Amino acid sequence: MSFQVIIKPSNHLLTVQTDETILEAALREGYGLSYGCRDGACGTCKNKVLDGRVDYGNYQKSALTDAEKEQGLALFCQARPLTDLVIECREVGAIKDIQVKKLPCRVQKMEKLAPDVMVLYLKLPATEKFRFLAGQYVNILLKEGRYRSFSLANAPHDSEFLQLHVRRIPGGDFTEHVFAGMKERDILRIEGPLGTFFMREDSDKPIVLVASGTGFAPVKGMLEHAFASGIARPIVLYWGARKRADLYMGALPEQWQREHVNFRFVPVLSEPLASDGWQGRTGLVHQAVLDDYVDLSGCQVYACGTPVMVEAAHRDFTALRGLPQEEFFSDAFVFSGNPTPP
Repeated sequence: MSFQVIIKPSNHLLTVQTDETILEAALREGYGLSYGCRDGACGTCKNKVLDGRVDYGNYQKSALTDAEKEQGLALFCQARPLTDLVIECREVGAIKDIQVKKLPCRVQKMEKLAPDVMVLYLKLPATEKFRFLAGQYVNILLKEGRYRSFSLANAPHDSEFLQLHVRRIPGGDFTEHVFAGMKERDILRIEGPLGTFFMREDSDKPIVLVASGTGFAPVKGMLEHAFASGIARPIVLYWGARKRADLYMGALPEQWQREHVNFRFVPVLSEPLASDGWQGRTGLVHQAVLDDYVDLSGCQVYACGTPVMVEAAHRDFTALRGLPQEEFFSDAFVFSGNPTPP
């Protein structure tokens, strides 16, 4: 059995099989719906059901509230049709022709940049071409169908190695293995590229990037792509961390600021140590943006990192600073059964 789904405003027609979610069917048929974790946790795929009924599936309450369900919203990575549907969502054309692959790769290099941050450089087979958009992520495939997801920290033009920034999570099987057991030349299997967190280049609006912790990883790839592509739009990066050592690549955006007249870097520490000798901004990273911008209505915002930061940024930037909902793009590093980038 299958159901017909009309996507508004494009009027594209989608056939969804009974064993598929709306998102799975859309990606299978080549329609680029926004998504992140695919696990009902991040909320990126949340869109409106205009007509018809769905099974909402399994999801985290923080990603879809009862009030939002009453407004007709659903998480398309989990929702399955119970009738024919009419849905409303933005389609992302840029991912349409990018093939998702499962490939082996070799750990070429491991670089520990902070006590709890390891950078992995992965080498793909020479015969394989791996196309991706700066800001997307890959899954590391583990045993028994498990996986862990990490953002790509390199830009597509710099693709000799795939670069991942791995934060050590106490008790996390994979990240503990990265720090205590993984060796260079180990073989991993990846799936990707995945996700719709990437810079929209069909705009001339100023760009505000907000990252917390290793949320810097996809932002790094996006910025390197922007610089290589000659994007001249004003760009500012707010990178939040607890202490100075957590800005594990802090010298890099400082270098970009010297080299690119359209780029500005604002590091923000929430709990600097006395030994840090910190003279810069302090507090919450999204609050620093609020302090600097009275009006965000003419900007695009890209936020990546902890769910609490991403949710606060979305709420306050749209409600208090006039940011249009459609100009907020995010990748929340959620922790669920199979979390996206830790």
